[in-house]
Amino acid sequence: MESNKNIVLLGMMGAGKSTIGRLLSNKINLDFYDIDKIIEKEENSKIKDIFKNKGEDYFRKVEEELCLKILKLNKKIIALGGGSFLNSKIREEIQNNHFSIWLTWNTSTIIGRVKKSKNRPLLKNMSEKDINNLFVKRKKIYEKAHFKINCENLSKNEIINKIINLYEGN
Repeated sequence: MESNKNIVLLGMMGAGKSTIGRLLSNKINLDFYDIDKIIEKEENSKIKDIFKNKGEDYFRKVEEELCLKILKLNKKIIALGGGSFLNSKIREEIQNNHFSIWLTWNTSTIIGRVKKSKNRPLLKNMSEKDINNLFVKRKKIYEKAHFKINCENLSKNEIINKIINLYEGN
């Protein structure tokens, strides 16, 4: 791979950014950074507990600091948290200096995945309609990614191969 740019994976919670990022990292031998895991390690607390005890504003501030710090690295694979790309500073840095890929799925697939999780603080008290509205709002921002992969009918390997082809062709 010729590029020094980071590969940044973005998308809704439950889109598979961490899973795909880890598998891609193993396949192309680049270091993998999972923003949510790094926040949990730095804060010594689960994200749901950070939201509960310190609030979303605090979480978003920590998220911005850590994202911008990690984005200074070169030639890494980075999985953003579901809301990270909504931050204009993070989004601008990614759009100007990195290689971003939006992993997209049908809303019903994502809702099915995230409803099973107890670690999604934003969704805890939301109805399916509210979750759908959140997805619609976020999609408008996610569309600003450099590339979009509709993952709905693809295997993990097919998704990874699409990312590699996009990255190598860039």
